[in-house]
Amino acid sequence: MTNLAVNIDHIATLREARGGTEPEPITGALLAELAGAVGIVCHLREDRRHINDRDLRLLRDVIHSKLDLEMAATEEMLSIAIDIVPDLVTFVPEKREELTTEGGLNVADNIHYFTNATAIMREHGIEVSFFIEPNELQIEAAATVGADIVELHTGIYSNAINAAERDFELRRLLEAAEIATEAGLRVTAGHGLDYRNVRPICQIPNMEEISIGHAIIARAVFVGMDQAVRQMIAAMRG
Repeated sequence: MTNLAVNIDHIATLREARGGTEPEPITGALLAELAGAVGIVCHLREDRRHINDRDLRLLRDVIHSKLDLEMAATEEMLSIAIDIVPDLVTFVPEKREELTTEGGLNVADNIHYFTNATAIMREHGIEVSFFIEPNELQIEAAATVGADIVELHTGIYSNAINAAERDFELRRLLEAAEIATEAGLRVTAGHGLDYRNVRPICQIPNMEEISIGHAIIARAVFVGMDQAVRQMIAAMRG
């Protein structure tokens, strides 16, 4: 059974639109847990455009499930992770000008660097995931550097414009999950998934977890966080 982790970044995006204190991302995280989420995801960006350091510290203190810190593998972020000790760090690519993460991380071209970054996290008891494209080269690279998990990028699948394109991308994800499992990696997925397209991803064998943020927060505006999370879990279960 595939579990749901909820990304709360866009609660903070809404807060930052007015530069105030509401809505409170921590409240959203607690409500997501109560509704059935098995983990809370947040991306601490270099420019702190949504989640900030205060949010991260409070999340570490109050949530009862798993805390997944998405971050670039920079010296600053590695230091913050060592201080906070999330349950999981997910290394993601990051460009200052992007609205949201635009693709998977290129692990294969940075083996030495990511081997060191992974080792540092593991020394502090933090599991490591890499957000990558669903291709064999990047999966093998993630295994080489010592990752525990790969999170497969589902953005192309989610943005497919017709059934044929969607089915092609689904097959890519299925094959990538098989390769990752054979390499000894646990498999998760995320990016762009919503209430209409999530079910086929959950049916991929060995798909441990999916991470969803924007779709849930967008629906929560109308139905509340509790119902938005419960409805997503229902969509996942079919």
